[in-house]
This record gives sequence, C-alpha cells and structure tokens, in this order.
Amino acid sequence: MKDLFSKSFTLWCSLLFAFCIHVALRAQAKPNILLIIVDDAGYHDFGFQGSKTFKTPHIDALAKSGVIFSQAYVTAAVCGPSRAGLITGRYQQRFGFEENNVPGIMSNSGLTGDDMGLPVQLNTMADYMKKLGYTNGYIGKWHLGNADRYHPLKRGFDHFVGFRGGARSFYPFGANNPIKKAANRIEFGFGNYKEPTRYLTHFFADEALGFIQKNKNTPFFLTVSFNAVHTPLEIEKNNAEKFPMLKGKRRKLANMTASLDAACGKIIAFLEHQQIRDNTLVFFINDNGGPTDSNSASNYPLSGTKANHLEGGIRIPFVVSWPDVIDSNGRYDFPVSTLDILPTMFSVSGGDLESIQPLDGVNLLPYILGKNNSTPHHYLYWKKESRAAIRHKNWKLLRFPDRPAQLYDIHNDISEQRDLASQHPEIVKSLFKKLFEWEAELERPLWQLNREWEVRAMERMDAYH
Repeated sequence: MKDLFSKSFTLWCSLLFAFCIHVALRAQAKPNILLIIVDDAGYHDFGFQGSKTFKTPHIDALAKSGVIFSQAYVTAAVCGPSRAGLITGRYQQRFGFEENNVPGIMSNSGLTGDDMGLPVQLNTMADYMKKLGYTNGYIGKWHLGNADRYHPLKRGFDHFVGFRGGARSFYPFGANNPIKKAANRIEFGFGNYKEPTRYLTHFFADEALGFIQKNKNTPFFLTVSFNAVHTPLEIEKNNAEKFPMLKGKRRKLANMTASLDAACGKIIAFLEHQQIRDNTLVFFINDNGGPTDSNSASNYPLSGTKANHLEGGIRIPFVVSWPDVIDSNGRYDFPVSTLDILPTMFSVSGGDLESIQPLDGVNLLPYILGKNNSTPHHYLYWKKESRAAIRHKNWKLLRFPDRPAQLYDIHNDISEQRDLASQHPEIVKSLFKKLFEWEAELERPLWQLNREWEVRAMERMDAYH
C-alpha cells in the first residue's frame, strides 16, 4: 500500500512538474505577431463598429476576443504615408514622406517616378523583429516604393507575395482585363510575376495560411495587407445575390466586405487549427478613412473622408487580440495611434525600446492591462503641406489653406459640427504654437502632388463635412 502511494505521489509530482514547465515555457515563449491591414474601409462598415447592414461575423468575433480602441488614429489620411508611419513607428513627415502617395509628381529631392519611396536608411518593423529572431512575411499591397531597392525583401521581410503598387483589380490581368501599371502585378518573392487564378482577397488569405503552416514552430511576424475594399469595386461572382436591400456602390462594397471578412476568418481559424492562436498577438486596422465618394464607404458618425483631416479621414477601426494575455470584450477610450503598433510588438517580443529610439509611438500593453492609467499620447499630429491638425486631450485644431482654423471638442462633438475657435482663442493660439513647434522638427517633403489635388481634397472635405 505504501509503495502504491509512493508511486502515485511520484507520478502526481511528475505530472505537476511537467505542467509547470509547460506553463513556464508558454509564458516565456515569444508571441507570433499578425498584422491585418484593410484598405479604405468605412469607419462604420463593420458589425463591431455598429453596422446593421454589413455582415462581418468573423472580424466581429476577433474584436470580441480582445480590445476595441474607440479613438484610434492613423498618421495620414491616404494609403502610402499612413503605411510609412506604421512601418517605421515614426511620423512619416520626419523623413519627408508627407501625405502624398508614391510615385508623386513634383519632387523636391531630384527623385522621379518609381525612385520615390520609403527612404532606404530607415529601419522597418521587419528589421527590428529580425533582430529578435523572427521570420517576417508580407502578403498583399505594399505601396512604399516601386523601385527594387524599396522591395519588401530588402526592407527586412523574408517572404513576400503581393504587389508593389497602390491599387489593382481583384481578378487576374489578361486580354480581357488589361494591366495599366506594371507595379500592380502579383509578385512571388523578387521579380517572379504570376497572376492568381482566384479572387484576390481569398488568394491573399490562402498565401497567409501557407506562410503560417511553414513557420508555425518558430516565432513569426506576418503582415497581411489586403487591398480590399479599395476600388475598383469588383465583387466575387458568387456574391451577386447578397445584400439585395442595398443598391449601386453600397451593395458592391458590402459584398467586398463580406469577402474580406471571410478571408480574415479563414486566417484566424487556421491559427486555432494549428494550436497557436492563444499565443498570437493580432492587430486589425484600416489604413485611413473611407472614401465615401469613390467606394460609398460610411464613416458615420464621423465627418470627412479619406484625404482630409476631419475624423472620417484619420480615425479608424482598430482591434488588438491576444488570448494568452489580453481579456476579451475590452474597450480602450484614450486616443491611440498606429504608431504604437511597432513599439508594442517589439516590447512584447522581448525587445528593449531604448535600443530602437527615436520612435513616436508607445507600447500599448501597459495601458490595455490597466498598469498605466494615463493617456498614451498628450498630442497627436497630422500634416500635408499647408493643411494640418493637432489633437490634445479633447481638443482638435484644424488648419486649412483657404479658411480660418477650426477648433472642435471631439468628446462632445464627434461629428465636428460646432466650430469653437471664436469662443476659445487662447486654446487656438496654444495649439497653433504647439503644432508649429512640431513642424519645425520635420524634413521638407521629398515629393509633392500637383496643386489641383489640394483643391480636390478641400472640395471633398466640404462635401462630407
């Protein structure tokens, strides 16, 4: 009897020890990082953002599994500059990538055409994660320079399937669908071009599954940069009967969003199938506000659209999920920025943030977990030539080229309908001064666009304010 008890006790101790080792190893294991970027989606066009007509059950489930940021911002109201800030963790204006997509037209630096891109001396997310032992993959839209020296495989990524440009068809290019820009060809690795045979959103999701399958046993950082729901408004052929209550562009956008949702769901489900979901930190963001005019996106309750600094141009859906660490059904209400993604992922992966300064973002984890109850950012900034904006606490100042500055109390006026500049001249003066101090730190723009685009931006803003 004593021997039996001794053997049972020994077995129990062995199991307990093994369990403790397992828990310790899981706790010490570096998380996988998955960054999902969607393109030109409306602020309101997801279930977790309040939509009753657009169906996004998979993305909604992701949002429910983690934290929704109610006041999340990008650094620019258009695609390329927003991505430049995201991938470097720095305001892109600091290195001359102002709010103008590449390739620009007028260059202040001697650069022309495809030679415009993210300066090669800058480190990227992938460069930093590689130092921590990560395998880095990039799938989808790049839009940070078309020349070979800007290629993802030369910017810290180990794997690339996607296109270098900014927008393309969701169906293969060919005789019946001619290509207009060579940078929008699908590229496997470096210089190996081949058009996929299926709808592009699902193609990118399947490529993500392949990367995860190959790298599931070591820490990986994977960016899946969908071009959905950017124009052209092309839907899956088998989706034609969905959303009969909607018409025109709005119906097409709803169908494209449904395909995007299914693709995101497929990736998350595969992480679960591979039993690595719990230790995968997932970021879900939009790259800028929805362009209500071109793709019929809804930014409700925000005013403005892509390309301007009203909330509808720069405020985005943003979710962070990490089941091992972050509780579900969370909500965070202080302003945050996509600048914060790089320092967050670097920190949680064992990196020392002091070693990669200067950055303009912060590690969000202490704020999410309630270990730091202050605001992550006392000031947030935006700038495109003479247009600019600054956010401080609940106040937001907007500067324009063709009218006096406007001041809004974002907490009480999320739709920016009540200009309070004349009632608070001292706040206007203080924020103007702070904005200029920040601008004095910046590089001159490396390239610009023709002035007509500024005229169009102001017209677009007035149409949706």
